[in-house]
Amino acid sequence: MDQTSYIVFDLEWNQSAEGKQGEVRELPFEILEIGAVKLNSSLEPVGEFSCVIRPVVYTRLHYKVLEITHVGMEELKKRGVPFAEAVRSFLAWCEDTGEETENRPLSPPVFCTWGNMDLTELQRNMAFHGVENPFPYPLLYYDVQKLYNRLYLDNSKNRLPLEKAVEQLGLPPAEQFHRALDDARCTAEVMKKMNFRAVEEYLSLDYYRLPESSEEEIYLVFPDYSKFVSRKFPTREDAIADKTVTDLLCYRCRRMLRKKIRWFTGNQRYYYCLGECPEHGYVKGKIRMKHTPGGEVYAIKTIKLTDDAGAELIRRRKEETMDRRRVKNRLKNTGNTGRQSGL
Repeated sequence: MDQTSYIVFDLEWNQSAEGKQGEVRELPFEILEIGAVKLNSSLEPVGEFSCVIRPVVYTRLHYKVLEITHVGMEELKKRGVPFAEAVRSFLAWCEDTGEETENRPLSPPVFCTWGNMDLTELQRNMAFHGVENPFPYPLLYYDVQKLYNRLYLDNSKNRLPLEKAVEQLGLPPAEQFHRALDDARCTAEVMKKMNFRAVEEYLSLDYYRLPESSEEEIYLVFPDYSKFVSRKFPTREDAIADKTVTDLLCYRCRRMLRKKIRWFTGNQRYYYCLGECPEHGYVKGKIRMKHTPGGEVYAIKTIKLTDDAGAELIRRRKEETMDRRRVKNRLKNTGNTGRQSGL
């Protein structure tokens, strides 16, 4: 019997009230509040956690934080505890999953959030305050917002706010949205109401800690696509020159494929290619280049099956990219000729 438990949590944070000029580079967002709900394997709530944190970096609330949150600086200074104390209490509460039985040992809890920033910012705050990072690597979790989009919005890129999902599902609204515990409660209710089991294979990957070597590179397979996360490279050119980054494998049979359309890019950020598996048909690849805070580059490669229409779309995209490049080069050459002739 599945004994997985879930920690559904939410964070509220502040940022520099002076904008970028007042920002501490190592801590762009300072956590002010942690709220969480613990769910058992049946998605029933079995515990709650709530704590406010006394700020030490940004001691004035940013105007956007003032607009959406219901926590004031007076409350934070009066009731807040130091971050290290708060996060250690939270982690201890997360680990307290009840007594194990001989026949049914409990699995470690899986974290669940609405959106993809909370675990990253939690770890960034822990590093800033010198708290040891206890999370496994790679760190997999459930982005409930992404799962909701997959179920109800045809996997749209437009992320739905928690309030809208609560409304669409006919759930009671939170007492106060944008308070950590209330948002965690609502996220837990959304998980229970939606068809979570239909999408529970789609775990998300947190990118705070990245592969440091080829041995640490991450390869994940989902029902309808695969994801590869590379180690860090000095430059984008170094990344795209790496064979593992540019290999195209059918995620269903792990067959190495010959590319019908080699990797190409129009903006140096996204790269596309097309291959064909003898058993499963057209396979499309996409590489997204991402920068680390230190200026290095890593690649996220996704591979999916596609049909004739999808293959044709990639062909047209390649042609359009080449057309733009030819026009750009022609204009560049015309400009150089004009300067050389004195026009």
